Amino acid sequence: MRLILIIISFILINTSIYAKEQYGIAMHGEPKYGPNDTLEYVNPNAPIGGEIRIGQVGSWDGFNPFITKDTAPAGLNSMSEGVVFEELMFRSGDEPFSVYGLLAKTVEMADDRSWIIFNINPDARWADGKPVTAKDVIFSHTTLKEKGRPNLRLFYSKVEKTEELGPLKVIFHFKKTPEGDFDPELPLMIGLMPIIPKHVFEGKDFERMTKEPFIGSGPYKVKDYKIGKSITYERRPDYWGWKLQILRGQFNFQKIRYEYFGNEQVEFEAFKAGETMVRTEPDPKKWFKAYDFNGVKEGKVIRAEIPNTLPVGMTSLVFNSRREQFKDLRVRRAISHMFDFQWINKNLLHGKAKRTMTYFDNCELTPQGLPSGKELEILTKFKDQLPAHVFTTPFVPPSEQFNGDTRANLREAIRLMKEAGWTIKNNKMVNAKGEQFKFEIVLHADSQKKVAINFANILRKKLGLLVEIRTVDVAQLQKRMMTFDYDTVFHYIWHSLSPGREQSYYWSTRAADEEGSRNYPGIRNPVIDQVCNILATAKDRNTLIGAAKALGRLLNWEEKVLPLYHKNVNYIAYWNNLDHPKFRSDVLLYMNTWWSKNAGK
Repeated sequence: MRLILIIISFILINTSIYAKEQYGIAMHGEPKYGPNDTLEYVNPNAPIGGEIRIGQVGSWDGFNPFITKDTAPAGLNSMSEGVVFEELMFRSGDEPFSVYGLLAKTVEMADDRSWIIFNINPDARWADGKPVTAKDVIFSHTTLKEKGRPNLRLFYSKVEKTEELGPLKVIFHFKKTPEGDFDPELPLMIGLMPIIPKHVFEGKDFERMTKEPFIGSGPYKVKDYKIGKSITYERRPDYWGWKLQILRGQFNFQKIRYEYFGNEQVEFEAFKAGETMVRTEPDPKKWFKAYDFNGVKEGKVIRAEIPNTLPVGMTSLVFNSRREQFKDLRVRRAISHMFDFQWINKNLLHGKAKRTMTYFDNCELTPQGLPSGKELEILTKFKDQLPAHVFTTPFVPPSEQFNGDTRANLREAIRLMKEAGWTIKNNKMVNAKGEQFKFEIVLHADSQKKVAINFANILRKKLGLLVEIRTVDVAQLQKRMMTFDYDTVFHYIWHSLSPGREQSYYWSTRAADEEGSRNYPGIRNPVIDQVCNILATAKDRNTLIGAAKALGRLLNWEEKVLPLYHKNVNYIAYWNNLDHPKFRSDVLLYMNTWWSKNAGK
């Protein structure tokens, strides 16, 4: 009897006998690339060598990119631009969501996505030469699930169990969703899990390992650093993955150096002097007015304007609805009515910005007009829980409702504040106790400051609010946002073409009360919780698009952020000793695909 149980157990555990090995998997449909393909957006013959120096605004204070305690330096975080740590799988940049073998050479996956097996590449090695094994994968999952950042804990807690099927073979079994099925995104998200070396971290306090650089399995190692000031990575000649076809044309620099500066203007001056070599310009007016320095005139600095057909995300002023003064929707709406985008665009942004209307702007995920199709089908499920205007009125930002008429917006703002219990007396907006309405705007970037100053002045002069502006560095901003320590804050919310489970981390009721989450406005809406789940578990692209539109529409009507503006063009300047693949409007700007013209010299 014992032998029979062992055999049955083996069959249940070693489920790979029922699934074929795959090199890549897609969220929906089939992956684009095969194991012998090179990415279309790289130069596979890029020369190797040289150096790139990149400016960063702010500071950093520790080497652990996986915990909230540290503000880690650029380049340490894995995903896209990370160079030290690697994931099991690599995400392509020209598909909505497909992943391909990296540390895991191949995968095997259940048809219902209830489990996935990773077959570790037998060539994979840590920087000290030790092999990457299934034990490292299981250790990484356990550690990050228990001690990682809140978003990592959220994702990895959805794993039912992990099992080592062999030295280089590990299976992840997934929990069912509340609806009784399996989250189709989870296998891909586990594939993007960064892997850390068990033999380095085991038996040590993971959350206290912050002041010395760690080894990883990636193409670079930390060469030198000054905490808070700079960090340099050096290309590893012994990196195990150089022969992988998926990595051809990437990680071409011999050295990558990040220099940190106190503010954007100092960072810009460093670029002008050639101390750094590339920068993206967030300020359209600056792009057209300030790039007349000698490097540009002499042709040593190249300026490029790259059209963008990807989601632009949302730059917004976030109202912290946990604060008493912003719990009332009428107050938030009144303040939003005072944002004069037309004046700001003309006078501060060189007329090059577009008003952001929703969380998923500039792409097929944008909710437009009234709900229809799959979006309407999803929203109709919750019709009894939603206000009628969700179905009858297209959302536009409050200040656009009067076509930019500032007088009409002011009248409406005063009316809304009065309804909420606030009136203007002696040029001050006060409550029944005579207390003036006041709040603070927190920001960190110089490019945000001029817009914040303009908006604050309007609110003071026209609406009688007491508005203060506080500029902090990146490290301070991160700590304040992790603890929701702000009245309002300038924040950029980025989205891909395949939003998924991370949306619950941004907007769910659970995340609203979890420090370290990204639910910065404090949104608590049970329908949004359910729509986030529909989005994350979408079985096809049409359902994902409909759910994203529904989510964007519902978030709009919460009115807990003031959507600002975006550019459909990316401005980038770089010194002419750098080169790059042909720019594409549908691929993010990955610096790891660039190279040095001085390579080999």
